[in-house]
Amino acid sequence: MTTTLNAGIDDQLSFTGRKLVCLDVDGTLVDHDGHMSPAVREVGQSLVAAGHEIVVATGRSLGATLPIVELLGIERGYAVSSNGGVITRIEAGSNGGYTVIDRRVFDPAPALLALRHRLPGAKYAIEDPEGNFFSTERFQDPSFGVEANGVAFEELLDIRAVRLVVFSTDATAEEFGEAVEAIGLHGVTYSVGWTPWLDIAAQGVTKASGLEVVRSLTGIDVEQTVAVGDGRNDIEMLQWAWRGVAMGQAPDEVKAAADEVTARVEDDGLVAVLRSLL
Repeated sequence: MTTTLNAGIDDQLSFTGRKLVCLDVDGTLVDHDGHMSPAVREVGQSLVAAGHEIVVATGRSLGATLPIVELLGIERGYAVSSNGGVITRIEAGSNGGYTVIDRRVFDPAPALLALRHRLPGAKYAIEDPEGNFFSTERFQDPSFGVEANGVAFEELLDIRAVRLVVFSTDATAEEFGEAVEAIGLHGVTYSVGWTPWLDIAAQGVTKASGLEVVRSLTGIDVEQTVAVGDGRNDIEMLQWAWRGVAMGQAPDEVKAAADEVTARVEDDGLVAVLRSLL
């Protein structure tokens, strides 16, 4: 199901070479402890001040995305959250600072039932269309942005989802990935993380699909798009962008999807990419 999109092109600052710069959060803008280095913050703010369109594109929910938007000094623009499931217009000083303009939802029940059969010890969490989280076993993660409400597995089957998260403590990341592939999920889009972690969205919904909506709204040419990321959920985004850059610690399949590879997040690999745009 797709909500109605408020279409139209914003009246934005236009200048030759204006870029649409799409940035993953965890492992790209911030390190694995969630810390953004002063160098990343400084160059990010410089790009915003120069008039480039900086878009935070993340698997995080909106509540966990907005603090990153604020750190970069973005007062007007867009953000893509929940792996493309939520697109938000940033408007500092109005409507609480943002307006959700698109939200993609799906029925998680078929995936939940298939996963429980193959991964009986896994934990599950659902982000609903209002941004609430419901989870089994009090499953909680900073990427949710809010505290999850504990519910029985059966209750999850009746909740419409923007994002379904699955986490297992009973398998290695490799075993988990093999189990997910063996299930053969249908009617959804999914990506396996660094750990035994699975993000599921509506069919066809990725960071790239959300960013293409943003690109259309801003009127920026495809040739002016840049994307940087490090996770498997960034592959479509890196392939979509005219210039796709993988972080140095990214898995091989992510690097293969990119046009170039920068240094690791611990070495501020993003800084060199962003400085090249100034």
